[in-house]
Amino acid sequence: MSSPSKRREMDLMKLMMSDYKVEMINDRMQEFYVHFHGPNESPYHGGVWRIKVELPDAYPYKSPSIGFVNKIYHPNIDEMSGSVCLDVINQTWSPMFDLVNVFEVFLPQLLLYPNPLDPLNGEAAALMMRDRPAYEQRVKEFSEKYARPEDIEATSEEDSGDEEMSEDEYDSSDEAVAGQADP
Repeated sequence: MSSPSKRREMDLMKLMMSDYKVEMINDRMQEFYVHFHGPNESPYHGGVWRIKVELPDAYPYKSPSIGFVNKIYHPNIDEMSGSVCLDVINQTWSPMFDLVNVFEVFLPQLLLYPNPLDPLNGEAAALMMRDRPAYEQRVKEFSEKYARPEDIEATSEEDSGDEEMSEDEYDSSDEAVAGQADP
């Protein structure tokens, strides 16, 4: 690849051509939302999550920032910020990976095989280790409440004309976690 910006453009096009709904933020190729469907044969099946993706200037040499906008119940995903604890994104990222890998391999694997020993959501991790059926029921309840496909579509259409993030979206972003204390 000749430059990170060309690679960013190519990876984004590959993602769009892979049947993922992608919403650009402020017409920039560095920030966008992707609609991610819960994997089959998991308690997340049937849910749709809006994932905020931010590509750093050094992408693909530096990993993308990935965060769930709508709530999800998972040991390795922070319930308030939506940030993801996933080694392949946070520590072992390689330029050989691309955005399609994130949505077709890394995130499905994270949802199918949670790691309760490295939690961002301690409650979910403890429940998973103590009572797996109750944990899976809670996952389904969250999916039905916060990841309904029709709600994601409605949110997308509301945001399509907006240039700035709403207060709810801002509160779920990483900046809110780093820059503000909870009231």
